[in-house]
Amino acid sequence: MSDTLRTSQRIPCDFKTKDFWYDLPQELIAQTPLEKRDSSRLLVMDKKTGELSHRHFYEITEYLNPGDCLVMNDSRVLPARLLGHRPTGGAVELLLLRDLGDKQWECLAKPGRKLRPGQEVIFGNGELTATVEAVQEDGNRIVRFHYEGIFLEILEHLGKMPLPPYIQAELQDQERYQTVYSRETGSAAAPTAGLHFTKELLEQIEKKGITLAYVTLHVGLGTFRPVKAEQISQHHMHSELCMISGETAQLLNDTRKRGGRIVCVGTTSCRTLESLVNSDGTFTEKSKWTDIFIYPGYTFRAMDALITNFHLPESTLVMLVSAFAGREHILHAYAEAVKEKYRFFSFGDAMFLY
Repeated sequence: MSDTLRTSQRIPCDFKTKDFWYDLPQELIAQTPLEKRDSSRLLVMDKKTGELSHRHFYEITEYLNPGDCLVMNDSRVLPARLLGHRPTGGAVELLLLRDLGDKQWECLAKPGRKLRPGQEVIFGNGELTATVEAVQEDGNRIVRFHYEGIFLEILEHLGKMPLPPYIQAELQDQERYQTVYSRETGSAAAPTAGLHFTKELLEQIEKKGITLAYVTLHVGLGTFRPVKAEQISQHHMHSELCMISGETAQLLNDTRKRGGRIVCVGTTSCRTLESLVNSDGTFTEKSKWTDIFIYPGYTFRAMDALITNFHLPESTLVMLVSAFAGREHILHAYAEAVKEKYRFFSFGDAMFLY
């Protein structure tokens, strides 16, 4: 079932983008994942009082109650960064953004000035080639690929993970930028709150009587796009495809009926549920392109608690967690995390907000 309605809400809000700034020393931006996924630190916050507790992620089970439902985004990151060369030898990089069908993709391209319509690009030993077909107004290229076999298998072999711009280190194991439950390929970036879970930890959570449910939101590169508007309410979100299955909808409805909490793993799971929840608070099988922008003043209709990483200053995601737990509480928690030298962003530590 598909729905292409937009979900942005223009909520009256006096906050400016600069109100969500915080000072972060460069050395606290995690460059590599920890050896054990669940050994990261966990900053727990009671959103009513702002009270903080310093724990480790493997202790998350202590904060989940029997009858709760843990909602995870099962999207898998596409190894969408392709390094190739022109027939004359010049290096080329393509970043896959959107599958247009018929072997065509919308791509970011470097160096753009060299990649005009008709230009051929060669990847690997020539098992994958591409032809630039058009240049869009925003500079993105429409590219047609040529290959034998299955494109995803070729990408797994030739492609690299499109790591965020603040990560400079080379990723040794590409699976560490995937959650252990990823299965629906299509994201340009990982739903990083889920990177802390191991299969063993998920088994422990299930044994405690907590339901595991999955949604899909394919994360776009727009997730890294800075907010340039002075007033946050003037910012327009990029659109991302999200979906909820009939099975997950039933699990969520059952959770609501028994009085359990819906606990979202990551802002992508949150945005999916808040985009797809029905006006009466129930869920049905549904999919849509969402550009929902959640900032202070927003009324949450689906989510009761949130597991999330630490987010960039002045980002839409720090605005989302501020909408849920209060801007002053969040900025205080972030200051405490900086003081205690937590690790920040994609490969960093986590928060639990309840």
